[in-house]
Amino acid sequence: MTLPDYTGARISGCWSLRPDCSGSGEDSLDRLLPPITTPRRKSMSLSKTEPPLLRTSTRTIYTAGRPPWYDEHGTQSKEAFVIGLCGGSASGKTTVANKIIEVLDVPWVVLLSMDSFYKVLSPEEQTLAASNDYNFDHPGAFDFELLEATLRRLKQGKSVKIPVYDFTTHGRQKDWKTVYGASVIIFEGIMSFADKELLQLLDMKIFVDTDSDIRLVRRLRRDITERGRDIEGVIKQYNKFVKPAFEQYIEPTMRLADIVVPRGGGNMVAIDLIVQHVHSQLEERELSVRAVLASAQQTQPLPQTLSVLESTPQVKGLHTIIRNKETSRDEFIFYSKRLMRLLIEHALTFLPTQSCRVQTPQGEEYEGRSYSGKGITGVSILRAGETMEPALRAVCKDVRIGKILIQTNLDSGEPELHYLRLPKDISEDHVILMDSTVSTGAAAMMAVRVLLDHEVQESKIALVSLLMAELGVHSVAYAFPKVKIITTAVDKSLDNMLQVIPGIGDFGDRYFGTDGSSCWSDEEDLERTSC
Repeated sequence: MTLPDYTGARISGCWSLRPDCSGSGEDSLDRLLPPITTPRRKSMSLSKTEPPLLRTSTRTIYTAGRPPWYDEHGTQSKEAFVIGLCGGSASGKTTVANKIIEVLDVPWVVLLSMDSFYKVLSPEEQTLAASNDYNFDHPGAFDFELLEATLRRLKQGKSVKIPVYDFTTHGRQKDWKTVYGASVIIFEGIMSFADKELLQLLDMKIFVDTDSDIRLVRRLRRDITERGRDIEGVIKQYNKFVKPAFEQYIEPTMRLADIVVPRGGGNMVAIDLIVQHVHSQLEERELSVRAVLASAQQTQPLPQTLSVLESTPQVKGLHTIIRNKETSRDEFIFYSKRLMRLLIEHALTFLPTQSCRVQTPQGEEYEGRSYSGKGITGVSILRAGETMEPALRAVCKDVRIGKILIQTNLDSGEPELHYLRLPKDISEDHVILMDSTVSTGAAAMMAVRVLLDHEVQESKIALVSLLMAELGVHSVAYAFPKVKIITTAVDKSLDNMLQVIPGIGDFGDRYFGTDGSSCWSDEEDLERTSC
């Protein structure tokens, strides 16, 4: 099935959001992360020279995921670390940012350019801009209100939409970029330090100091080759606006900087010092969620938000077959699908409905019920949750599907977010979140947190799973008391490997016929699965 139009398919790794100079509207992620043509097996220690990602024909999946940014209560307790980069036009701010990203060598870095937040010009201002008589180097040229709100939400871990400014037309493009999931934000612009509210959001302030003659040469080269300007217009604009603005608004803010970097991206001593500080800050902000959940002792009764499918003889018989270790793979798949269908049908009964009247073919009026929400989206937690998608599609016509890939870091034992693909405007839908089994609830909590960060209402989320452990039920219900939890069975305990007991085994391995010895075997396996 072809997925509908999505935003934010690439949410980890290094995002680069700079305005479009060519009119193509493409971001420059590939400029920061060199392409990889063949997938590699998962390794817990990543090479410094090899970006932490795998690419196939349709997906980009990051092998270094985003660790939890929330506590065991589901509340965000860790903000992104924001680095502010200021300096004159063409001083090398972006080069310094890219060098920091390269040396930092961590996933989930967002490079946010202030140039994306130029105000929309009126027709009169458009005319001035076309003749190089509009001052783009004045604080009044920027939409500080939108910029501050966007940076604040991004720092808080929320999903944001970034305008794309096109310098060839001096306007914003129709489609904005969706960005989510930053551990580190590098915010660069000529007026990065010009607003008091923005300054309060910056954890580190860096000023890039470059000789004015070098900046002029760089600006000439950039504006002529990338923005289609002529040399006379560039020099006119520089003398009339750029140079005075630097002296009046930009250079005085150097005193606000924590670090001044002379010579730009070539100053590796300064960049190494910056990276050391960022690493120390990230280490201080590390959280442990799964360990806290696994050690919790649950003595409370199961929550009222839990609904367990009635254990009829048919349901009990299906469980008997799929729990039996001697069941063949074909039979395991067949009877699992039957149980999934029953579970999804049960889950749909919790969607809101309203009374309605229709005319029957006999001309009589019938009073019935109809769905009262705006839309329904199914979101699967890869890979095992993806097996539940056909059951949802079979009973819910035109349902939209999203996917979240969460893996366990074998060193820390914590869940990590690697991949996200959600339909547009998911915030208005009721969401059925699907996973085959839930043990500690750590992965489910991360998935719910992702949905909340994309403005999905907690009361509109239903976590649907074939089998859950009591611990997982309590963990999710405690953190998110408005989320509906729906399953076919709840088992009592977990073993030392945090697998549900008596359980069902590794559902993904049994369903897909894998042995669990390798996370990534080949491109075909990567296309449909995750560990």
